[in-house]
Amino acid sequence: MGFNMLSGVTLGLLFLFTSVSFGQSQASKSPKAKLKTAVGIQADSDTQGRKSQEKVNTLADQTDSDLREYKSVLKQIESMKIYNQQMRDLIASQVTEMSTIKDKMKNVSNLKKDILPLVASMLKNLKTFISLDTPFLKVERQKRVNDLESLMSRADVSTSEKFRRVLEAYQIENEYGRTIESYNGSVSLDGGEDLAVEFLRSGRLSLMYVSLDGKTFGRWDQASKKFVPLEGKYKSSLKQGLRVAKKQQAPSLLKIPVTKSASAKSTTSNSKVKGEG
Repeated sequence: MGFNMLSGVTLGLLFLFTSVSFGQSQASKSPKAKLKTAVGIQADSDTQGRKSQEKVNTLADQTDSDLREYKSVLKQIESMKIYNQQMRDLIASQVTEMSTIKDKMKNVSNLKKDILPLVASMLKNLKTFISLDTPFLKVERQKRVNDLESLMSRADVSTSEKFRRVLEAYQIENEYGRTIESYNGSVSLDGGEDLAVEFLRSGRLSLMYVSLDGKTFGRWDQASKKFVPLEGKYKSSLKQGLRVAKKQQAPSLLKIPVTKSASAKSTTSNSKVKGEG
């Protein structure tokens, strides 16, 4: 116990001595030194304040930048949501369209099976019709049929193209029935000699000709299936019709011979046709 008391007294005296020494040291400084010390402390405080403010400003700028970036990212996310929804709708529509196309492709395959026999039948009927029809533009029309027959056996031509070409041939044949035209050709005479002539076709009603020297006239007789001499009363109509066909004269009514079909009696009747260029 005596030792503890002695230690306490010693520590107390030591603290008192230190405090007195510090007070004497401060008291011994001049006012100028004291001011210098205070200024230094204030300068250090200002420096620390500036550094702290700079840190605060830097953090504020970074915060603003992060906020702007955050808002921008939010807008991008919203745009992506809208875009993704549009893509989902588009994909759904495409899936539906693909299903529809697959169904159509199946129907097309079945349709091809039906179209090809139809096209072949149409071509066969066209060939028969031309062989039985008035023999105008015989070479040209026969070549068209031959070309179509070659086309039917080609694998590189689609079914739709084959159908289109045959239908086009039908349209051309149909057009012959309502037009008038002239063209040069030849007629085989009974002696086997070919006579160079100029033909006049008036629709499908009449096919007449005149030789290039203007001396021989004839017409097609559908009942006997051959050319026969043209009656004199139709020669002027033939010449007039040729001028109309060549657009050398305005369209007008023509008096032409019309032969009844082979199933009827082979008689000739008169018919008036308005020439068309």
